[in-house]
Amino acid sequence: MFESLNRNLNHLYKFSGYIAAIFLIFVAVFILIGISSRIFGFYIRGLAEYSGYCMAAASFFALSYTFVESGHIRITLFLEKLSGIKKRIVEIWCLTLASFFAGYLAFYFIKMLIISYKFQERSEGADEILIWIPQTSVAIGSTIFFISVFHQLILMIKKIK
Repeated sequence: MFESLNRNLNHLYKFSGYIAAIFLIFVAVFILIGISSRIFGFYIRGLAEYSGYCMAAASFFALSYTFVESGHIRITLFLEKLSGIKKRIVEIWCLTLASFFAGYLAFYFIKMLIISYKFQERSEGADEILIWIPQTSVAIGSTIFFISVFHQLILMIKKIK
């Protein structure tokens, strides 16, 4: 059962990376449309905001994939000096701390999303979009990131890695 869960979580992280790539494509498209619209003399409201929302979504969806693929800056320079049980204890301590902060981040992004939805808060940009719509991707991405950090902690404790 644990192997199946492990495999499915790794698929989730990879899928999250694909979603991040799609949002980066949207950023490029919105920027190109904005440049083209200026060249041809017309204005499309909200393109700068939409590209910013897509960049935030891409950043948060990419967190879990990047973390699992060891793309984040880690404390490897310090860990290289350690070996054996000391290294494992420090890695577990670091992953525990990271799990706590990732969970804290996810909790407050979800809380912010619920409050924005409850009050039907709108952006201050030219399009006045309901702000909970772009916040949803940030909340989901941060939650997947928390799951990935906690998953790595469990793997380190079980020493399956």
